[in-house]
Parts: sequence; C-alpha cells; structure tokens
Amino acid sequence: MIGTPTHLPVKAAFLETVMSPTSPFRRAARSLLAASFAICLALGIGAAPASALDDVQRKEFESVIRDYLLKNPEVIQEAIGELQKKQAVAADQQRKQAIAQLKPQIFDSPHGVVVGNPKGDVTLVEFFDYNCGYCKRSLPDLVQLIESDPKLKVVLKEFPVLGPGSVEAAQVAVGVKLVAPEKYLAFHKALLGGRGQANKARALEAAAEAGIDRAAVEKAMARPEVNAALQESMQIADALGIDGTPSYVAGDAVIIGAVGHDQLKGTIDSVRSCGKATC
Repeated sequence: MIGTPTHLPVKAAFLETVMSPTSPFRRAARSLLAASFAICLALGIGAAPASALDDVQRKEFESVIRDYLLKNPEVIQEAIGELQKKQAVAADQQRKQAIAQLKPQIFDSPHGVVVGNPKGDVTLVEFFDYNCGYCKRSLPDLVQLIESDPKLKVVLKEFPVLGPGSVEAAQVAVGVKLVAPEKYLAFHKALLGGRGQANKARALEAAAEAGIDRAAVEKAMARPEVNAALQESMQIADALGIDGTPSYVAGDAVIIGAVGHDQLKGTIDSVRSCGKATC
C-alpha cells in the first residue's frame, strides 16, 4: 500500500516553519510540496516509512524538487518577494518604535542644528554628510522647503560616514554651531554647495566665507560638545536603521535617500494634517 506524504523524509521543523500562517514562504512551499508529493507518490517513493528510504530514493526526491524549481522558478521569486515585503514591514515598525522612544533626541536635542522656524509646527530632520553627492543635489530641495514654508522647523544632524574628511568637516560644522549658530545655514550652503572634497581645511574656508571667525571655530572644535553631538547622531542613526545619506525623519517615519522636494513636501503636509507621514 502506498504510504501517506507524512512518511516522506521532510523534517517537522522545516514544515512548521514554511507552512505557518505568518510565513512568507507558505504559498510557494505549499505549491512546491504538493507537486513534489504528487510526483513522489506516483514514483512510489513514499511507499515506505521515512526510516526505510534508501539513498537512491532520497536522491530521487531531491531530484524531483530540483526539477520542479527549475521548471517553475517563479515559485522562488514569489517566496523572495513575500520575504522582502515582510522584512520591509518589520523594519518600518521597528523604526516607528525607535522614533517614539528617541523623540526628544531626534527632534529637540540641544546638539542638533535648527534652521527654518525654531517654533515650527512640523519638524523635518536630515542626516547628511558633507561629502555626499546626493546630499549636495538635495540641498536646493531643503532650501526651497525652508523658504516656502514659514512654519517648518528643520533639524540638521551631522552624520559623517564617508571617511576622515567627512569627520573633519562635521567637527568644524559643530564648532560653527557653537560659535555662531545664526550663521550655520550660510556655512552649510557654502560647504555643501561647494565643489571638491570636504575636510577640515575646506570647512574652515566655508566658515570664513560665511563671516565666521576661523580661530574661534578651531578653538570650539576642542570642546567636548563636538564629539557628543557626533556620537549622538551616530547612535540615533543606528537605532533608526539609517546607514546612508541623505536620510530624513518626519512624524513617525524615516525616509531614506534623495527623494526630492515633492515627496518631502508631501510628507510634511501629511504630518501637519494628521501627525503621521502617511494619513
């Protein structure tokens, strides 16, 4: 008598994982296993308990699965797609929780640089690197948002991830914030909008272009607040899963990449309307 599919040598733990209601592989696994079982039964591979199957029968079973996947590769693509969707949802939820937990440090930290309206009804936070090409291209978007929205508060967070020059430039920037916060935006535009590699020398030149005392900035760079500010940005970015620039935080969402003026404005409008990035 032909045995049931449960006699096939498939580990119970594997079945429990892929066939659980929450598994992204469930649909693909059901199709794959159903087809494999049907073919194996037709071949008589399941005619005996799993313990009685020999190496030849196991190889036949493996061959059936391999042939099925080769003839139906869309099953793998479907499973990967479902997994990616599940991972994206999980990452989004984790970021929302991190934003809620770190809200004071993200939106109101004394280490952050505030431009735009300090008492604005919506806050947009940007993590940037002075050597990031996409940050340079996104600068006009940020300036346009500030100039067109008098109720927008923007917090700039130094996130130097592109090498030693970026770290040096960030240290100068924090020094500028300590010495002349009212001139920070002018400095920011001069350095991020300029050409060439950003480093300490170039950043100090940008400070001078913005009318800031270069010697005072260099002195301020030795203060403990400089490292504290950079360390805080790194810790927040890590908690939010941010590993590139530019990245933004608005409401309950993290926005990764240079998404452009229109998407940022749409997010700001949503936060203003319902308190969330998507209403």
